[in-house]
Amino acid sequence: MDISNTIEAKSDQQNAVDYVSGPRVVTISEVRKGNADQPVELHLVEHPGKPYKPSKSMRRVLVKVWDKDASVYVGRRLELYNEPSVKWAGQPVGGIRISRASDIDAPVKIPLQVAKGKIEHVTVHPLPDAPTSPTGPAMISRGQWEQITTAAANSGITEPLEWAAGFLSRELDGPQQITADEATQLMNSLEERTA
Repeated sequence: MDISNTIEAKSDQQNAVDYVSGPRVVTISEVRKGNADQPVELHLVEHPGKPYKPSKSMRRVLVKVWDKDASVYVGRRLELYNEPSVKWAGQPVGGIRISRASDIDAPVKIPLQVAKGKIEHVTVHPLPDAPTSPTGPAMISRGQWEQITTAAANSGITEPLEWAAGFLSRELDGPQQITADEATQLMNSLEERTA
């Protein structure tokens, strides 16, 4: 039994403490404008209602690896992890960092200012697509996953990817690992729950 979901922070956004059990691959479903302190919200397929609000350093990483036009981010994937050395008010409290990104062909090295006069070089590595082959099964479409997340929310399921993994009896790093046939099974189960 995986209990990592039981230690997540109760919050309206992704928090570093949510990643203490290890890195996670997430898929961007939407980019929204935030507030003055957190101007960018990356909404995630795997965590509806809990967007990732990248720090200024991680926004610089995103611009470097994917360019400044956030509209192209939708459908792309990131691997996020907890970096315990990230400081706030001079104290190490941990923060969410990006280690890998889809849609890049080679590692990207980015100089980031971590303190006055101190530069740290961060390298973001390519995140490969889920393995597929022409003879393999058809994989889930973005539209199918959106239908599943909506139906799951209507059924009171707050973590649709974890629910899908339990239903399919296997670990899932992201919805891209679900076949089209499995997506149909998931929808049928959700429809039965709400019937």
